[in-house]
Amino acid sequence: MDKKTTHQFKPAFGLKNRHAQTLYSSFFRKVNPIKMDIQRFELKDGDFVDCYWHNKPNQNDKVPIVTLFHGLTGSYKSPYIQGLMDTLAHNGFATVLMHFRGCSEEMNRLPRSYHSGDTNDALEWIQHLKQSFTNAPLFAVGFSLGGNMLLKLLGELKDDSPFQAAISVSAPMQLDICADTMNSGFSLFYQRHLMKNLKISLKKKYKQHDMKSLIGIDENGVQNLVSFWEFDAIYTAPIHGFKSATDYYAKSSSKQYLNAITTNTLVIHSLDDPFMTPEVLPKTDELSANVRLEIYPHGGHVGFIGGTFLNPQYWLEKRIVNFFKK
Repeated sequence: MDKKTTHQFKPAFGLKNRHAQTLYSSFFRKVNPIKMDIQRFELKDGDFVDCYWHNKPNQNDKVPIVTLFHGLTGSYKSPYIQGLMDTLAHNGFATVLMHFRGCSEEMNRLPRSYHSGDTNDALEWIQHLKQSFTNAPLFAVGFSLGGNMLLKLLGELKDDSPFQAAISVSAPMQLDICADTMNSGFSLFYQRHLMKNLKISLKKKYKQHDMKSLIGIDENGVQNLVSFWEFDAIYTAPIHGFKSATDYYAKSSSKQYLNAITTNTLVIHSLDDPFMTPEVLPKTDELSANVRLEIYPHGGHVGFIGGTFLNPQYWLEKRIVNFFKK
């Protein structure tokens, strides 16, 4: 298998810019409503994650199942999730989105939340899936934060991975570089938007838990956090057992796990991703023989929109289906 390649992706006319590719779907994509079945999955530590199914099979069916992992502050409402679910269903796949803790309609129970390297919840879910659907081939797709988590999980599992194949899209494979990138230039726009949602979720926890005693700041202090570095230093790192934001980024970045992956894995990335620089990309000797790295000049962050502005083609969904069918 080729480790590194550039396939043909042509951005839509008028959408070549990295920010246009990144933002188009959020503002303009019209997704047809799809039927979802909700499964609340109880975790071993007393918390839960909500898993949203589309085209859910019967337990004895041989229908292939694709587990999706969303990006930071994403959910079943994200256009890229609903669009891919619909496309996969039309191609004979069942899909299930495993929400990270607190990302569905209801806040999770514990003071902790989720983070870029938290593979334990996904592992619990996948083990449950494997036991429940014994005849179904299993696949996975992770986007952004979810893509980083998935690559780390695959590297940790090595030969114990239950997946036939997996795909990671726009993953922040070196988290400290991404945090730096998001704290400068136009990328501050994305950081502000994501930080707003993170702070809203964290402040809700003050109604259920004594968060001030746990992380050392009150709700007003949360409101004053402006960067991922600050948020992760104050909340993400200590609440999840890391010494610091630097420690969290170092241990949770997926780049160091890529050479241990034995699952057939496709990593899709664009050089103009505004969430990070090309410095996050692994070198050839950092990839196992089972990882295929596809790098495109354009595509933004979870974008890859072809066609035209008025008639967009969501190339990413076609690429995912083609890889899994192959």
